[in-house]
Amino acid sequence: MRRLFVVKHSSVSKCVVEKIRVSKLLSELGLCSRREADSYIEQGLVTVDGEPVQELGTRAYRHQVIELRSGAKRQQEQRLTILLNKPVGYISHLDDEQQYKPAASLIIPENQFAAAPEQTQRRLFRGLAPAGRLDIDSSGLLVLTQDGRIAKLLIGEDSPIEKEYLVRVSGQLSGGGLSLLQNGLSLDGKLLKPAKVSWQNEDQLRFVLREGRKRQIRRMCELVNLEVLGLKRVRIGQLSLGSIPVGQWRILGKNERF
Repeated sequence: MRRLFVVKHSSVSKCVVEKIRVSKLLSELGLCSRREADSYIEQGLVTVDGEPVQELGTRAYRHQVIELRSGAKRQQEQRLTILLNKPVGYISHLDDEQQYKPAASLIIPENQFAAAPEQTQRRLFRGLAPAGRLDIDSSGLLVLTQDGRIAKLLIGEDSPIEKEYLVRVSGQLSGGGLSLLQNGLSLDGKLLKPAKVSWQNEDQLRFVLREGRKRQIRRMCELVNLEVLGLKRVRIGQLSLGSIPVGQWRILGKNERF
């Protein structure tokens, strides 16, 4: 009697590791923005495993060592970051309503806080962009930067940086309203990240957020029957607004970190 043996061949799936654009990898590593990466690549200031690359679109594996050369680091050191005390009535972004003045228009030597005028005249303000929004009806700390690393750190979807606000409100908050503000509200069908919310005094709340959706705090307050009468951002990460007067600005120090 013959026995029939059936041999089943197990298919071994091969893990295909794809190469990724070097500019994207540099951005993911937090070394620069993609736009900056392209500029550095064109200048020959990026290396992959120690070898310079100069062709845009160059790809590499995640396990390879991707670095910026000293020339790129020198350029980064020269990039300017500004801390502005934005007044009410100014928009943070140029793509907002065009009939209002952008906050960047306040970055002129006459408005610089506690610095020698000659220091400012040597600075170039071209390319400053807001790292986060602060709506026209809100005031306080706004960061404008030429540095893609800082922009990514502050406004990336997974940014770890806290933003603190003082919010003057009117209305009656229900018994569970404070808990809802802290955790449990949704905007545009998406659950908000947990927030720190507490009373500062009888008509002012303190919010600490790790995200910044458009008009987020105002909309959160509306959901618990509160009206926002005034909103001021007083801190971003480790940096507070401090004593910068309304409408004035200062340069971020080399040793300051968010």
